[in-house]
Order: sequence, then C-alpha cells, then structure tokens
Amino acid sequence: IVVVLTARDEKRGLEAVDKLKLESGLSDHVFFHQLDVSNPASVSSLADFIKRQFGKLDILVNNAGVLGCIVDYDGLRAAGVGKKRFKWSEIATSTYELTEECININYYGAKRMVDALIGLLQLSDSPRIVNVSSTSGKLAHFPDGWAKNVFSDAECLTEEKVDEVLKEFLKDFRQGSHGTKGWPASHSAYIVSKAALNAYTRILAAKYPTFRVNCVCPGFVKTDIVHNTGFLTPEEGAKGP
Repeated sequence: IVVVLTARDEKRGLEAVDKLKLESGLSDHVFFHQLDVSNPASVSSLADFIKRQFGKLDILVNNAGVLGCIVDYDGLRAAGVGKKRFKWSEIATSTYELTEECININYYGAKRMVDALIGLLQLSDSPRIVNVSSTSGKLAHFPDGWAKNVFSDAECLTEEKVDEVLKEFLKDFRQGSHGTKGWPASHSAYIVSKAALNAYTRILAAKYPTFRVNCVCPGFVKTDIVHNTGFLTPEEGAKGP
C-alpha cells in the first residue's frame, strides 16, 4: 500500500513523512501533498496529483476535523479527564465563526474530497471510503426533534436533507436560538457535524454499493485536536469501533 499523507501545513506534513519513513523504513510507500479540505482549489490539486502519480485511488480516509469551539484544556486536565465525567459546557465556548468553520471542514470537507476523488475510486478493484467520525456524533446526544428524526431515517436520507439540517442549525446558532430549538446543548457544532458525517456515510454506502464505505469512531484519543488530553492512545483509537 502506498499512502499519500496530507496536511494544511506543508512543513509539518513533510516532517511527519520524514518521521514515518525513519521509523518504518517504508521510504517508497509514503508521499506527501498539501491539502486544505476547506479550499476547493487545494482539493482539486490533490486529485490532480493522485491522477498523475497513480492513475487511480483504492482507499480514501477523510480524517480532517476541528472542534468548533475554544476549550479550556487546563480546566479539562484539572477535571481529571478519563477518570470522571465532565461537562463540556463548563470548559468550552464557541462563536458563529468557529461553528461555521467546523461544519465546513468536518462535513463539507469530506464531501469535497469524495466529489473530487470518486472518479479515481471507481477505477479501483476494491474502492473504500473511511470517514473518521466520533462517538459525539451519536444521535443519543440530540434532543428529540426534527433534526434527530431526519438523521435517524436511514432509508430516506439524502444529501439535500443533510444540507437542510445544517443550514437550519447554522441559522439558529447565528440567531442564538440553537439552545431552545432541539440542538445539542454543548460543543454543538462538533456533534452536529459528526452526526451529519455519519448520515453522509450511509448515503454513500447506498449510492455506491460496490464500494466499502464506513465511518469509524476512535474515541477520546491523545492527539493534537484535544491537546493530548484524551485517555486513549492513537494505537487504541485506530482499532475502532
């Protein structure tokens, strides 16, 4: 397997590739290409690179994501993360700009990648799409209501319906009414974006029956996105579910 590793920051991406090559010895099996999934031109550039270099794509892993809020990580550590439950509402704050960015990257970023690379995946003998989601995206985190009903109706899910839910969420958040209109109470952008990604995964699986399409929820892993405050190692998170 040849892996194309991507990152928004080219310097950090190249450093990661060098480290992987040094530790694994697989110098001919890891490439780097800059990618910002929020930028359509950047996504197109990656697709062009893969087409020129390999002619097809076997596996797409959509792993880009942001939290959509500002977290007090010192407070999180003080709460004893991993030892007892804590309230996100007490350690996280958000703005409309961060919320919009979260939806744009976590959900629409994955969609941009699929749209740009679906043709190359169709050339594979065993095409696969893996969307890295989160246990936060479980519908149990949603109050009963319209959005939860849309996401839970697997047989009637469409991309248009998911778009409608996200537009309504952003509108309510901008107006400050999301707390009273059936949306998750805390770090709502992340929860909604991951629930949308789960729904999109179902849509893709139905649309492309010859593909293997799945989402994986690693859990609270010690990675950069949470300033290494998680209680699972990357190796443990990689096992699923």
